[in-house]
Amino acid sequence: MLQRTCIVLICLLTTPAWASISHLNFTSHIAHPDPESVVQDLQRRVNISVSRRNLLSYDTSVRSTNCQTGNPIDDCWRCDPNWQLNRFRLADCGIGFGQYALGGKNGRYYIVTDSSDHDAVNPTPGTLRYAVIQTEPLWIVFATNMVIHLSQELIFNSYKTLDGRGANVHITGGGCITLQYISNVIIHNIHIHHCYESGNTNVRSSPTHFGYRTKSDGDGISIFGSRDIWIDHCSLSNCKDGLIDAVMGSTGITISNNFFSHHNEVMLLGHSDDYLPDSKMQVTIAFNHFGPKLIQRMPRCRRGYIHVVNNDFTRWEMYAIGGSGNPTINSQGNRYTAPVDRNAKEVTKRVESSHQMWRDWNWRSEGDIMVNGAYFITSGESLELKYEKAYSVEPKSAVIIDQLTVNAGVLGHRRNNLGKWTSGGDENVIPGSDSGDLDDYDYGSENSAAAHPPGAPSNSMIFSFLIALLFLFITTKTILF
Repeated sequence: MLQRTCIVLICLLTTPAWASISHLNFTSHIAHPDPESVVQDLQRRVNISVSRRNLLSYDTSVRSTNCQTGNPIDDCWRCDPNWQLNRFRLADCGIGFGQYALGGKNGRYYIVTDSSDHDAVNPTPGTLRYAVIQTEPLWIVFATNMVIHLSQELIFNSYKTLDGRGANVHITGGGCITLQYISNVIIHNIHIHHCYESGNTNVRSSPTHFGYRTKSDGDGISIFGSRDIWIDHCSLSNCKDGLIDAVMGSTGITISNNFFSHHNEVMLLGHSDDYLPDSKMQVTIAFNHFGPKLIQRMPRCRRGYIHVVNNDFTRWEMYAIGGSGNPTINSQGNRYTAPVDRNAKEVTKRVESSHQMWRDWNWRSEGDIMVNGAYFITSGESLELKYEKAYSVEPKSAVIIDQLTVNAGVLGHRRNNLGKWTSGGDENVIPGSDSGDLDDYDYGSENSAAAHPPGAPSNSMIFSFLIALLFLFITTKTILF
């Protein structure tokens, strides 16, 4: 036994951390020991961003449509006019329980140049499927606008960032995205929609393994036994089952800045009422817009600790937040706009649970705004004691919801200036991609690549550089004099 332990320790010490985790698909289902501290940290970050925005709103010289929204995630990277020169910065901008997701930080860029998905067992280099199954950390970007119609589930490996900034990327088709027994994934700025059931066939999950997959549910994103996951600025709609489902002991998840629409069962958190590992599930749901034609499950929770903060809920058809199996639901600073139907005004729904069962569940609403007759039924006899630490910091009022959620969903309007996608050279681009040069891509302009040859600076880059020099001059002058 001692000899075997020594061998394992030697292997771990001589193997890169990301490699050992990726090969083993290891996930640790350890809950944060103090979830209230995570809540306080999120509130502190919002306070700082909102306060900074209010101060700068009086200074017309620094106003920007891309910056100082009061949204701490966006302000973290979008305030830099040359954010594209340091895409890895995004990995430092997470909040909540999923803030430790590294994604492909410090790995190589992988450029998706081929939108096809013809073979789920032997994917073609240059395709998205080829990228996500690799064992090394990768920061995956897209050479151009593309619609990727999947033939089967897209099974990720650990330490991957899917970064759609600078391109209009749609993922649709069979199974869509599966995160199973992995960790450290960031999915950012991607359209995910019209996903349907697939399976009963072989699908590759790593360069050295493929296996038989039974029929999938047709989720947009399926999180299964995984941790440290961050889904940000995506637009999700019209899938067969859930838009985002997290089950089987998954934890350390943040779902932020997304736009959800046109769907029935939006989000499921927890496998079943009796599945005890889901008691350690911890999920942050922040700054999302739950938009038109949504019916229920925003989210529907089983067990776990779910922090729902500063979201905009617009006219659900049945209910907004539901649960069973005694989940903890901490609702702060949301705006709940009820539908016209007088029978669907209640925000909350205890699913198939009697009052005798749920009266002690910890469901709290603080700083929420109720519109059009919406109402939230709280519960929990020991609630004040349990949440005393969490509310030592005053939660933000929902009056700032508009500014926090104004950019929910996929970014990419012309005014957002999501241009050139990377700054590295050939040494920073993974072999197999067919472009080591750096193209400028102006969202919405199909001729931009021709207008700016690879490596040539764009007018926006030159302008940003001059502005940066001017700012440096003013700052230096202020310090000296």
